Amino acid sequence: MNGYWWILIIPLVGLLFLYVRERMTNQSTRKELIYISNKLEHFMASNSSQIQERLLIVTGDRQLRELLQAINALLERSSQLAADYTRTDQAMRMMLANVSHDLKTPLTVIMGYAEMLTRNTDLPQDERQRMLDQVYKKTVEVHELINAFFDLSRLEADDFDLPLSVIDACEVCRHRILAYYDLLSDRNFKVDINLPEQAVLVYANEEALSRILDNLLSNAVRYGADGRYLGLSLTQEEGKIHIEVIDRGRGIPKADLKRVFDRMYTMEDSRNRNMQGSGLGLAIAKRLTERLGGRINLESIPYSQTSFSVTLPLHSKRTNQ
Repeated sequence: MNGYWWILIIPLVGLLFLYVRERMTNQSTRKELIYISNKLEHFMASNSSQIQERLLIVTGDRQLRELLQAINALLERSSQLAADYTRTDQAMRMMLANVSHDLKTPLTVIMGYAEMLTRNTDLPQDERQRMLDQVYKKTVEVHELINAFFDLSRLEADDFDLPLSVIDACEVCRHRILAYYDLLSDRNFKVDINLPEQAVLVYANEEALSRILDNLLSNAVRYGADGRYLGLSLTQEEGKIHIEVIDRGRGIPKADLKRVFDRMYTMEDSRNRNMQGSGLGLAIAKRLTERLGGRINLESIPYSQTSFSVTLPLHSKRTNQ
């Protein structure tokens, strides 16, 4: 963070010297400038990346007041940059820790089965096949996690190609919920689907919309399992469509609502074998929705209703813009 200080302070120091040279004859101004100079030296020597103090001088000199206001504005901006850097650094550390955790678990299983298959050449065929199936399953998990990690990185770097075309949002919703039919039936979920019979056209990317829905549906199945309910609806309103995914599970604490779409966010007890998630899905869903010109909202009342709503512009609105 020391680099930020030099970028911000050097131009001000130059202005300060010009000001000093012009007003050396004024004894009161000289004291005020000495105060400013000492304060700036103290700030630059400080080990803290966030400076909470500000320059406070009562003066009738208009030029000096303007200089103080400019310096304080830069100090405020520097503190904000430092806070943003700290948050980003913490998020990156958490992301790397979670990715490491999520990669380590399936890789450990793969290594274990591979070792057993190598050492026990006389295993029965059905047991060998079972182990190979597990190896394949865990390999798919690793592959999906790595893809999700790099896709999110590309989305955040605006390096993710999303060709747009006219698609039927209703048809995409039907296909995605049908993909979960067996899972929902096996877990005795009550499924409530409310989709218009007629086509609802949007200007979007079908693969991206499918992925958004997959992330929201899988999230509802995983974390809303206690409620044994899944709702999917599509409505239209004033040139927009709203796709809503609802569950009645344990929900999301109010304190966490703003963090849900952060990369690698997972609730405290979600990192166990039964409720394992990479923490990338909702972050990807949010960024894909934004790339499609829409927005995603969340409302949650624990053990009552948790709702993720995706809003996208209708095709007619997009083409008329």
